[in-house]
Amino acid sequence: MRTRPVLAVLALVLNALVWGLSWWPLRALNAHGLHPLWSTACVFTLASVVLMLINPTAWRSFKQHPQLWWLMAASGLTNVGFNWAVTTGDVVRVVLLFYLMPTWSLLLAWWLLKERPTRGALARLALALLGVVWVLKTPESAWPVPQDLSDVLALLGGFCFALTNIWLLRLQDTPESARMTAMFGGGALMALACAVLASVTGVIPAVQMWTTASDATGVSSLLAWLSDPMLAQQATTWAPWVLGLSAAFLLSNFTLQYGAARLSAHTTAMMMMSEVVFASVSSVALGASTLSWRVGLGGGMIVLAALLASQAHTQPDHT
Repeated sequence: MRTRPVLAVLALVLNALVWGLSWWPLRALNAHGLHPLWSTACVFTLASVVLMLINPTAWRSFKQHPQLWWLMAASGLTNVGFNWAVTTGDVVRVVLLFYLMPTWSLLLAWWLLKERPTRGALARLALALLGVVWVLKTPESAWPVPQDLSDVLALLGGFCFALTNIWLLRLQDTPESARMTAMFGGGALMALACAVLASVTGVIPAVQMWTTASDATGVSSLLAWLSDPMLAQQATTWAPWVLGLSAAFLLSNFTLQYGAARLSAHTTAMMMMSEVVFASVSSVALGASTLSWRVGLGGGMIVLAALLASQAHTQPDHT
């Protein structure tokens, strides 16, 4: 019997730590006037450039495997939903609702992969949905429905994350570099597209802090920001955060690949779920979240359902 590599476990914990603390730099950028959509576009564009410099031929796989474009879209929308939600909403609620992902995976696998769920899978689905009811229900609401945009974005982000995993399963025979390029490229392209669309329609400002045409909306608002001389000054404030977050996401992807290749799928899933702990503890400690008994109980149900789901699809490790 071989022992599980300690470095692989630490690598997965580092991956979970990066994503569990990602709300902090995203909120810092938001405080400096860069909306999370624009932050995501900047961070993933920079990361994509680095990947293209490392492996400039990875894009060629898109001609042979056009389904990589679907992976790009699903992965990109995952980051759009999660990053926007975790920046503007209660971090604990967002992370818990996002980790409804195994439930979406079950339903998507039933639909797209024709994998009929077992009774155990349906029981886990019921457990997760009951947990969501506890998380969403507040004293101010008569029904357990999303309370604001961040709740909706977290749920949609989790759905897209589940769809991403489905496409990763379908594309498991494609080069790893191509899948990685698709995921980071999707984060850049989808965030940029959403940011521009939201800006020109007046849903969000081009940036939250500007000095020119502050009352303008739509296309004139975006053009005013691009021509504002304060943009360069603001960019120097954003640069360290963008560089640091890009490096952190690249590192987390590499550590995930390193750890997942050396540990069982169940162990990998358990280590990844530690993201919930990192996000919850850090956000509550820094005042970005409030942890009530209702959220704790519902979150426990969601996390338990996710862990049971990962164990159910993993064969015992006899190595």
